[in-house]
Amino acid sequence: MRKAQPARVARGTAGVVGAIVIAELVVRTGLVDPEDVPPASTVLLSAAELAADTEYLTAVMDTVRAWLGGLLLATVVAVALGLLLNATPWLNNAARLVVELMRPVPSLALIPLALVTFSSLTQSKMSLVFYACAWPILINTLYALRDVDPVAKETLRSFGFGNLAVLLRVSLPSAAPFVATGVRIALSVGLVVVVSTELVAGAGEGVGGFLMESQTGGGQTDLMLAGAVWAGMLGLIANALMVAMERRAFRWHGTGAT
Repeated sequence: MRKAQPARVARGTAGVVGAIVIAELVVRTGLVDPEDVPPASTVLLSAAELAADTEYLTAVMDTVRAWLGGLLLATVVAVALGLLLNATPWLNNAARLVVELMRPVPSLALIPLALVTFSSLTQSKMSLVFYACAWPILINTLYALRDVDPVAKETLRSFGFGNLAVLLRVSLPSAAPFVATGVRIALSVGLVVVVSTELVAGAGEGVGGFLMESQTGGGQTDLMLAGAVWAGMLGLIANALMVAMERRAFRWHGTGAT
């Protein structure tokens, strides 16, 4: 597995470089008007400049604060709710229809409601991220707990351990890798939701607000795309950190994070 890692990184790097070259050629050859879409080299240069732009870094921190705050709250609530529903079959049956009805509701459709309900844009963003991220974590938690080996639980009970000990020693350790997968899925979902909320709100806050402002007053497409590049990098870095954490924390788990 470790020997294959450098080859995977090399292939990924080649893919990124190839995409940049193609994007550059598409503009340079006149297939796309450079007034509408700037060359990739110009976008990357603007992205490098943004890395030292305090205004943009402040916007990034605003986005990250709402993103990770909503994700953390969603993780705590969804895991706790999953444990409760798994331990209470009648409540699980009663809540199933509610979950199936609410889960497909797009978080972006709730942006007007969140903006009216909460006094600050940060609270609105966190609430929407919480709503969007809670579902994949809750579903993964429920399925993971449902698949815990019943023999292992009964064996522990036969030695006189109570329900709390079975939960802490068997159920949670067995479910943890799958819960972590749900959190990793929710990471990317939450980033999309928080940036989209900033774009729609139009309050000039966060990465979305920065992207919106870069298009006002005649428009600076290179700056807008550069900001979007860094927004994508945020998701990539967060996912990489999550994968590394899963591999270290769940080394005993056969599947591993990919």
